[in-house]
Amino acid sequence: MTKTRMVTQFGMGTSIRSRDYTEAAARAIRDALWHNSLNVADAFGFPKEAMLIDVEIGVQDPAAVDPAALLRIFPYGQPSVRLVKGGLDVDKPDGSGTSVIANAAIVVSFDMEPEHG
Repeated sequence: MTKTRMVTQFGMGTSIRSRDYTEAAARAIRDALWHNSLNVADAFGFPKEAMLIDVEIGVQDPAAVDPAALLRIFPYGQPSVRLVKGGLDVDKPDGSGTSVIANAAIVVSFDMEPEHG
């Protein structure tokens, strides 16, 4: 297989009050996806299910993210999620909580095996 990167998308998401790392990550993914209408699969004659979607999410507490919940966001393709330490936690000045910022990088690729013959 020759995995060829076609698109890279970036997004940011927050959980202002509930310190919900999964929700912040989901919002980052939606931010990256919903700003674009990509027709890459159609342009190359591939079914949308052939999209190889690599998602990297940066949050301060990667273990607090539910990857299965993030995978359910994608309506098609073959998504995979990698969680890394990143993003930002911002304590509220009155000590009443922490706001969470998540960053997402989404790479869409296809198996572009060259034809032989």
